[in-house]
Amino acid sequence: MRRRLWSLVAVPVVGAAGLVGPTTSAGAAPVAAQAAVGSELYVSRAYCPYPASSADGTIDRPYCTISAAAAVAQPGQTVLVQPGSYSEKVVVSRSGTSGAPITFRAVNGPDGFVMLGAPAGGPAFSLTGVHDVAIEGFSLRSTGSAEPVLIDGASRVTVDELTVRPPAGVVGVRVTGASSDVTVSRGWFSASGAPGVAIGAGVAGAVVSGNQFRGGLTVTDAPGTAITGNTLVTGCTSGITVTGTSPGVEIRNNIVQTADVAGTAPAACADPAAATAIALSAASVGQSVADYNLIDPVSGGALYAWGDTDYADLAAFRAATGQGAHDIAADPKLKPQQGTERPWIAIDRTSPAVDSADAGATGSGPIDLLGNARADVPEVPNTGTGSGYRDRGAVEIASPWTGSSTATVSRKVGGGAYDIETRLPWTSAWPVETVAGTFVYHLLGDRFMQLASSPIHEQTVRRAGQACVRVFTSGDGFRVLPEFDLYKGGCTVVGARYNPVTPTRLLDTRSGIGAGTSVPVGPNSEVLLPVPSINGVPAASIDAVVLNVTATQPTAAGFLTVYPNGTPAPSASSVNYVANETVPNLVTVPLSTGGIRFRNSSSGTVHVLADLQGWFGASGSGFKPLTPVRVADSREDTGGPYLPDTSRQLDLSSKLPADATAAILNVTATAPTAAGVLKVFPGGSLVPVASNLNFVAGQTIPNLVMVPVVNGKVNIYNQSSGTVHVIADLAGYFGSASSGADQTYVPHGPRRIADTRDGTGLSYRPVGPVAPNSLIGIVPANVQNKSYCGSSTSDCPTALIANLTVTQPATAGVLIAYPPEVARPTTSNLNFVAGETASNMAVVRVGVSTVALYNASSGSTDVIVDQAGYFIAGPS
Repeated sequence: MRRRLWSLVAVPVVGAAGLVGPTTSAGAAPVAAQAAVGSELYVSRAYCPYPASSADGTIDRPYCTISAAAAVAQPGQTVLVQPGSYSEKVVVSRSGTSGAPITFRAVNGPDGFVMLGAPAGGPAFSLTGVHDVAIEGFSLRSTGSAEPVLIDGASRVTVDELTVRPPAGVVGVRVTGASSDVTVSRGWFSASGAPGVAIGAGVAGAVVSGNQFRGGLTVTDAPGTAITGNTLVTGCTSGITVTGTSPGVEIRNNIVQTADVAGTAPAACADPAAATAIALSAASVGQSVADYNLIDPVSGGALYAWGDTDYADLAAFRAATGQGAHDIAADPKLKPQQGTERPWIAIDRTSPAVDSADAGATGSGPIDLLGNARADVPEVPNTGTGSGYRDRGAVEIASPWTGSSTATVSRKVGGGAYDIETRLPWTSAWPVETVAGTFVYHLLGDRFMQLASSPIHEQTVRRAGQACVRVFTSGDGFRVLPEFDLYKGGCTVVGARYNPVTPTRLLDTRSGIGAGTSVPVGPNSEVLLPVPSINGVPAASIDAVVLNVTATQPTAAGFLTVYPNGTPAPSASSVNYVANETVPNLVTVPLSTGGIRFRNSSSGTVHVLADLQGWFGASGSGFKPLTPVRVADSREDTGGPYLPDTSRQLDLSSKLPADATAAILNVTATAPTAAGVLKVFPGGSLVPVASNLNFVAGQTIPNLVMVPVVNGKVNIYNQSSGTVHVIADLAGYFGSASSGADQTYVPHGPRRIADTRDGTGLSYRPVGPVAPNSLIGIVPANVQNKSYCGSSTSDCPTALIANLTVTQPATAGVLIAYPPEVARPTTSNLNFVAGETASNMAVVRVGVSTVALYNASSGSTDVIVDQAGYFIAGPS
């Protein structure tokens, strides 16, 4: 039945007046590690890499052949074979375990199906002596005398939903040797003049269920075989044949039509003796059962050959054997064959097969050959067991489904940072045993689609940001293309978690670290920093990095822009400086596999340093923003200013939960008597080489710091020959969701979201500087491009990370960022003096949809906001 629903890090010691510390590296970018073994291996002819030897089975480098994946597959792994035609003989030589089989799955969907054609000389799939293996969904061919599937001496093997087209006179699937617990299910077997499935001598406990045959199947010397829910249309040859000594065979719920089907309707056979529907040898009758079968008598052949006797009459068979109490001899009302490469035969709604099967039969399941749920046809009395409404044969009369045409996509509650859930609003018009169907979920931007059997689908995205999913569904398992249903996709937003690291020097143009050159960055020029991995995590799995970037020895005023390689240079700035000034600033920048670019926008040269502080990815700590609170101010402490080359411990344990991993502090140096640097580092650790904040005598300068904490403590060290006062404001922390840190980071920048000089982002006020002691409101950009993003929406920004810049200030002052719904805090984010451009990174909570920026000075100033990204709340 068709359903049509359309929609769709610390800085090295760099100071003024020649106070420049060591330039030795703390370690260049770590070498990339090999990809970890995952639960899925990918095979794709269309997207395999060149050379093929570089393939590793990942999405980015899938294997070119199924055999390559078979050679390395581990227990619990699924080999996902993408649509296409493969010409190879796949020898499965590796085994799974009883709880973790190795699965080979053809991903058939809107893009097509998977066809495997074996060259002459062997089966398409060969499984000898292996165990716990599943083969699913392939369309198979072979040449010569080889069967498409050979299972020899194997155990706990399942071949499911195969379309098998053997050469003339060749068996489709042969199970032989001392095989046990082999299941052949939900397959299509074309006519070849030989059995579609042959269960051979020595096989024990085989199950043949839910298949359709354009021919027969045979069981020879294989006790305990279950033959359940198959549909056989033989064309005047035998249907189910059990020979040799095969006691304990179960034959239930099958539809057998041995008639002549060459014309427009089934007819009697020219040789009825060759058209027996169900035959058991005398040595196989013991403990064997036949019941709930539907046999078409029109061929004229015997309904049963039970032992040494043929029975053309159902009543006589029952009277003589005590079997077939619920069997039916009648027209099964089969419909014409449908589909081409992956065909099937349906039944009419008026067929006696409807709602009359034995649900307790071995191999009977809640899903039919097409992937549809067992459904209760309303006008048909239920005469089966169990639910009472399973249909006999391989194909069920499927229920219509109703509901909206729009899928809902959301973050998975209780899942990982990148886990999402897609739900289709499906409601069955009839009672069903389960909610099932054939669904394909396409995460936009992903190379491959995902095949599933449920309207509720969980998956893991690869990067933070917007995740949009399209959903396709089919009532026939995508056997007819392109006749499928498309649901309007839904979108959600996923964020990354933070991983603080020991500060690591990645770039220093003075010594050639990271850049391969020791010359400064030229005017309006760039330097590329490759970052293949961090601590063994490849760049492809890292969303953004936190760097403390320092501009030093500039020969002219200008600014640095830090942005991911492979993207256009944005208009945003990351570090502003004037000639002969050393200026640091914290930068959060998305990481691409091509690395990070540092652009010098000035008429002079400048040296650039970058130290890694941490990174955002799928694992790590969540974030909790706080109303900024002052946690240290040496101007008010009894200890007075920091003395030369001394440190103090800052105890934040009363402000942070016990499991906090890092704190965000806005650290300000003020009233220094000599040039120097401040270093902020975990409590109990040695003083690092790297620094966080550079200052010169008499200067007041802030810098944002993301510092790891140990037992809630951090240290601040004054490396200079003079004293300095230090102020620290706590803006948030990273930790566990149970401690309130459930927010995750969405990179969305660098991008300019406000500029009072030209009116960018300021649609509700005139262009021009912010007046003395007044504020402006800014709206963070979001990846969904929502014009209004209220706080009640879980995908909307809860906290903003942005570089705040003041330029052309008329007088000295401070800039304060805060959510406008709360009282303005006494803490500040940026200090500035008259006539000088100053910038500082800020992390600030977002109100209902905006952030307020307050100019606390007696003069006006222009304000620029360059967004790096934002945080979102945890799923609910």
